[in-house]
Amino acid sequence: MKRTIGTCYYPEHWPRDIWQEDARRMAEAGLTWVRIGEFSWSRLEPQPGQYDFDWLDQAISVLGAAGLKVVLGTPTATPPRWMLDRHPDMLALDAEGRPRKFGSRRHYCFSHEGYKAECARIVTLLAERYGNNPNVAAWQTDNEYGCHDTTVSYSAAARIAFQRWLRARYPGNGNDGDIAALNKAWGNVFWSMEYDSFDQIDLPNLTVTEPNPSHVLDFRRFSSDQVVVFNRLQVDIIRAHSDAPIAHNYMGRITDFDHFKVGDDLDIASWDSYPLGFLEDRVKADDAHKRAYARQGDPDFQAFHHDLYRAVGRGRWWVMEQQPGPVNWAPFNPAPLPGMVRLWSWEAFAHGAEAVCYFRWRQAPMAQEQMHAGLLRPDSAEAEGLAEARQVAQEIADAPEVTVGLADVALIFDYQAVWAWQIQPHGRGMDYFDLVFDTYRALRQLGLSIDIVRPDGELTGYRMILAPGLMHMPDALKQAQKDSKALWVLGPRTGARDATMRAPIPLPPALSGQGLTVSRVESLRPDMPLPLETGGAVILYREFVEGAFDVLERTKDDQPAVVVDGNLIYLCGWLDPVGMRRVLQRAADLVQIDTVDLPEGVRRRKTADECFWFNHTTEAAQVQGMDLAPLSVVRVASPAPQPET
Repeated sequence: MKRTIGTCYYPEHWPRDIWQEDARRMAEAGLTWVRIGEFSWSRLEPQPGQYDFDWLDQAISVLGAAGLKVVLGTPTATPPRWMLDRHPDMLALDAEGRPRKFGSRRHYCFSHEGYKAECARIVTLLAERYGNNPNVAAWQTDNEYGCHDTTVSYSAAARIAFQRWLRARYPGNGNDGDIAALNKAWGNVFWSMEYDSFDQIDLPNLTVTEPNPSHVLDFRRFSSDQVVVFNRLQVDIIRAHSDAPIAHNYMGRITDFDHFKVGDDLDIASWDSYPLGFLEDRVKADDAHKRAYARQGDPDFQAFHHDLYRAVGRGRWWVMEQQPGPVNWAPFNPAPLPGMVRLWSWEAFAHGAEAVCYFRWRQAPMAQEQMHAGLLRPDSAEAEGLAEARQVAQEIADAPEVTVGLADVALIFDYQAVWAWQIQPHGRGMDYFDLVFDTYRALRQLGLSIDIVRPDGELTGYRMILAPGLMHMPDALKQAQKDSKALWVLGPRTGARDATMRAPIPLPPALSGQGLTVSRVESLRPDMPLPLETGGAVILYREFVEGAFDVLERTKDDQPAVVVDGNLIYLCGWLDPVGMRRVLQRAADLVQIDTVDLPEGVRRRKTADECFWFNHTTEAAQVQGMDLAPLSVVRVASPAPQPET
């Protein structure tokens, strides 16, 4: 599929007499896609049952007449004010029991049946009206599920739905489930927490001390499943009336629901990429790193999500919102350096994106996002990002189609492991996402391309498979590791809990045929690193292991830090960047995977037909005989290398 670009547009924000000029300018800039409608419910249905689709009809017609393709969003992320009058109990409640009130967006509980019925109604009207419209070439469900901590709700509706979900998870001979099975699975004999019926089970908040971790894990699974059901409701309605592909726009470092399960019902995964905002708001790094990349974004954070959402979309994915200038929501909001909008766009294409859409077309002069830059200023003059978007459009016109290919390295990512670590971190600052991201960064520093894979994903063809911190390792994955010819890199905390959040017997990692047992563990203060004999350190968390294995790395107190047994390398702790990079270099050498000692901020991405080099720094760099200018992209086509800057 050809690479394309687009933008996000809000015709309801602007006078109708400028729509045609906007469409003309979009087309002249080389844009293909225009996403509209995802926040427009109050204009589509100003009062209950009173509809106004004329403006949307005209907007779609104007955009289509200019040769643009419309992505039509369902407006369910922003229910209008009258909806709250009709359903006053539809709001989500936070863990303290406080309502998430009207006045911004995402103010609904996924479990509220009345609100879901209202969503089905408005989506049905949209699908019936525009399902066969030739200008509507794709759909987007809702907007940014989970953003602003809106997945988990402690409302009365959630409590009722959770009890129903538990009855199905722990079924009995009748319709009321098997409460004894739940008590056993949760270990409720501890602290006399046993229940007599499912109706007694409350949500795991406002307890005197921490709630039962098994209870919390099931609640997190339930909350995730509610997102899946909510999304599927809309997808099924749209599919009944339209053959156009359906996407959802996920966000960066949102892990409260299983994106893979939501993605199973969609045609395309997309995500909203804000490199500068994420660096300040969601990347854990020291101040020196954040200063160095304040106007470029972290060299690996966007790439990680590109690879993640390529997996969620089963190969088809977009950037639905790409930052083109300063944002409004991070602790600090600098402007990107010249060239970064182009670099971010090409980075997405290098990881297989079909489309990159810039948010937004024109900067809003009102409300919460006044300070969020667009491709145009509020007065319709061009903003800095538009010239770079236009340059990207010219470059992709002659570029080949998207061809990703299979990487040498697979990195398993598991949303349930996120929840397990959050429920039982065992030490402040220990976070599964950070462990996986540290691993990903070290692989990228070695010049490697990575496929992120779900825990039940296909692993055939990979030469090295990594699954750091996989708290529960399903039996099927254990068998895959045993049968695999690839080199596996696991730990720490691999198999530390079973599916019900209980410590397993035999003790972790409980891998058949491996002579390895974790006998005890400890969490470490951030200022107590354990130096490795060959440089670097174990930080935050350490496991003591016993059994028959070869030791690759030791701490200076003579404890195994990295061990090998057959096709398994096991990390007996959280390695710092120096230790992680060295161990992964050694692992790659064992299976003869080509690596490159990359300069700071330089990254390589290989596809089936191309090799991309990115210099995220403001200094020139040299690698493999190539000179990389500051903030540059070099695309080398295979088999005949032709650098193109």
